[in-house]
Amino acid sequence: MNILYFDCNMGAAGDMFSAALYELLSEEDKKVFCSTLEKCFAGKEINTDMEKSVKCGITGTHFKVKIKGVEEESHDHHHHDHDHGEYDHEHDHDHGEHDHEHDHDHHHTSLKDILDMVEGFAISDKIKADVMGIYKMIAEAESAAHGKEVSEIHFHEVGSLDAVVDITSGSILMNMISPDKVVVSPIHVGSGKVKCMHGIMPVPAPATAFILKGVPIYGGRIEGELCTPTGAALLRYYADEFGNMPVMAAEKIGYGMGKKDFAAANCLRVFLGQAKDATDKVYTLECNIDDMTGEDLSFAKDKLHKEGALDVFTTAIEMKKNRPGILLSVICRENDRKRMAECIFKYTTTIGIRLTEHDRFILERNEETISTTLGDVSVKFVSGYKTSRHKIEFSDLKKIAEKNDLSIAEVRQRLNEEIS
Repeated sequence: MNILYFDCNMGAAGDMFSAALYELLSEEDKKVFCSTLEKCFAGKEINTDMEKSVKCGITGTHFKVKIKGVEEESHDHHHHDHDHGEYDHEHDHDHGEHDHEHDHDHHHTSLKDILDMVEGFAISDKIKADVMGIYKMIAEAESAAHGKEVSEIHFHEVGSLDAVVDITSGSILMNMISPDKVVVSPIHVGSGKVKCMHGIMPVPAPATAFILKGVPIYGGRIEGELCTPTGAALLRYYADEFGNMPVMAAEKIGYGMGKKDFAAANCLRVFLGQAKDATDKVYTLECNIDDMTGEDLSFAKDKLHKEGALDVFTTAIEMKKNRPGILLSVICRENDRKRMAECIFKYTTTIGIRLTEHDRFILERNEETISTTLGDVSVKFVSGYKTSRHKIEFSDLKKIAEKNDLSIAEVRQRLNEEIS
């Protein structure tokens, strides 16, 4: 199992997220990424550059984004004295970084404008959905923090474009790397206060705090805003779980550098590698049913499989008044629990569902197509816990057996000799 682990002991910002993941790519994939990103923002006066950066003796990559020739520092490019200026009512130009009021002070962008722009990007629907989901998460957090409806919020043009670039690049990279599991460490959010147009705000800023509800975070040690809304939203969206680094053999390590210098290296570190002897968490949703036909139940089971259940099965049980009934069991991943419950309520007659959490031991699986003297066959390989074995896809065995007038056992034996 491929695991991607984020080490957030200096928080995270959108640009750091992208820079760290960029370092995991092969030279060939780096070119693909850059051209994909360029196509999205063609004609929008946006320049991006991945440049080398050294902090506290650590070499990493810094993701530089220029909009209309100006590097937008007062937004999400890590650890500024007011990092979260994504909205016009957050902007504050008096820290003398640069003054881009001349050009864009009166350009405002609504959430709908942003989503329409993303809809037009030359990227897959999956990446578009990710970008929109993450952007909406930030918009909702800002609207909650400032007591305004999401539709009322108008983004400062430069700030919002900057966030879109960070989120789009982060989403393209996550989909290129496509890990089986994403684990994020507890997030260091920094401490102290941050200056913005409303005056002085506590760290983490209200929007960041809203996004990180329910996520393990900590402060102290370092004064300043270490985690920005964009960084928080990207981590929140992609994390399968939060916690310490799992047992894994790291194959690649990436360092995404922030802008500001601290006593500690200001970077987000990522590890990509293989889990050894994997375990994971699954959930079982169960309910007892005594008033559905077999046909209706079969339809419900099909729907649950399509929604992404890991397994769906029924057991014959005896219910009250000696009525025969069915126990419906649905096994799913943590993020799918609510969707499965909605699906069970929609397609069955039950009015209550029990939920249990299980730790499970799992073998590593991968599927390969192998050429043999009898033709190409699809083979599943599994390994871990001191065992390894393979299994040939039954439909392929059947096809070969029929074509060559052999028994399944004969085909299996001949293929196994070739495969092993």
